Amino acid sequence: AISHGTSNAEPTGHQVRYTLISAGAADFKLNYLIAQPPSKEAYNADAYTYLKSEQVNLAPGVPWVFETTFEDPQWAILTASTGVHAMQGSPNPHCEIAIDGQVAVQNDGPYTAHCQLGQW
Repeated sequence: AISHGTSNAEPTGHQVRYTLISAGAADFKLNYLIAQPPSKEAYNADAYTYLKSEQVNLAPGVPWVFETTFEDPQWAILTASTGVHAMQGSPNPHCEIAIDGQVAVQNDGPYTAHCQLGQW
C-alpha cells in the first residue's frame, strides 16, 4: 500500500508591505530594509546588504509600495525624508508598515515620515 503524507508546514515568513504616500509632490530619500539580517551584529557590519536607499518622486496621492518577506517582521523599517524648499508647501508624507495585510505602524510629518517595528 502507498500512503501519501499530508504537509502541515506553516508558510515561512511574514509578508511585509511598506507604503509611502504624500499630500504634495516631492522627491523623497527612502531607506528601508529589503532582507532580514541574521542579527544586529550582521546588520551593523554591512547594513547595505539588507538596506536599500533610493530617491523617489511622488505625485500627490500616488503611493509608493514595496513588499518583501521576513521571518521576524519586527525588523521592518522605512524612513522617508525630503528637503525644505522655499516657496513650496510641506508635502506631508505618510508611511505605513503592514504585516500579513494588517497595518502594524504608521506615521506622518510635514517633511519626514519614519515607521519602524520592535527590533530597532
